[in-house]
Amino acid sequence: VIPYAKMGYWDADYNVKDTDILALFRITPQPGVDPVEAAAAVAGESSTATWTVVWTDLLTACDIYRAKAYRVDPVPGTSDQFFAYIAYECDLFEEGSLANLTASIIGNVFGFKAVKALRLEDMRIPYAYLKTFQGPATGVVVERERLDKFGRPLLGATVKPKLGLSGKNYGRVVYEGLTGGLDFLKDDENINSQPFMRWKERFLYCMEGVNRAAAATGEVKGSYLNITAATMEQMYERAEYAHAIGSVIVMIDLVIGYTAIQSMAIWARKTEMILHLHRAGNSTYARQKNHGINFRVICKWMRMCGVDHIHAGTVVGKLEGDPLMVKGFYNSLLLTHLKINLAEGLFFDMDWAALRKCVPVA
Repeated sequence: VIPYAKMGYWDADYNVKDTDILALFRITPQPGVDPVEAAAAVAGESSTATWTVVWTDLLTACDIYRAKAYRVDPVPGTSDQFFAYIAYECDLFEEGSLANLTASIIGNVFGFKAVKALRLEDMRIPYAYLKTFQGPATGVVVERERLDKFGRPLLGATVKPKLGLSGKNYGRVVYEGLTGGLDFLKDDENINSQPFMRWKERFLYCMEGVNRAAAATGEVKGSYLNITAATMEQMYERAEYAHAIGSVIVMIDLVIGYTAIQSMAIWARKTEMILHLHRAGNSTYARQKNHGINFRVICKWMRMCGVDHIHAGTVVGKLEGDPLMVKGFYNSLLLTHLKINLAEGLFFDMDWAALRKCVPVA
């Protein structure tokens, strides 16, 4: 077995290309494993390598397709963690497919024996690859134009209790909230179509509340209707029904998966609906500081997918939210060009290739 570093997955002299996809991993090597070898192992296992050299490598352009770990820095304030910078050739990934991108970048490497823990902290997606994704259909400006609301934050709230209300009482809460000054109400992540309130009943009563509130206030109002379901067919059915009864926005949960998210984003663009994404489930891999995926990476992926809104957290409230960390999330969603800002966790310059902005929702 040849060490990964000697197989070509480590190159301290590598010149990063504008078309390279870059990833920054926080690596905690197993005791006795050299950090450079651990970084090379991650580069290898997330690109072309297996546990040993195989003769079929000679049938490919190995030197081109190997990912290259090119820099390893100790993490300040730790004794056993390192930042590993890895470059991937753009041709390693299918165009416009987040599922394929993530199958490599976060596929097998997180269970790899050479590392005790591994966290994907940041990515730079090159202009050439970004242009294969549709990005958000509306963005900040278009949504404000549709709502005719400028110069202030859009104000929303979540219906509570999130489970247990009948359809009629649910719609009543929507009406009271919207006439009280809110721009939007929203379903919570786990209200789908339970026995106490089926989805069609909720949609009808919500839209009754929205329409009555709009008539009473003279303002454009809305309610995020959660179309998350067991299958894509069911989600399309619910989305089409929401569109048919006049809703301007639907929502989905992160747990439906990247392919389903991209599919719903394409549908929302075609039907001119706003698509909100609730980050349900993200803390299972985003909260641990040394293992998993930083949420800023999820923000970048979701902007590529084309969601118009994303539940991005806030500094106050019941959920975790460091001010600089949250600012980094918001900047990843709202800026057209990202600059390196280590305090906010932004490790790369990145141009968003004219993809529209994604609205961060607290």
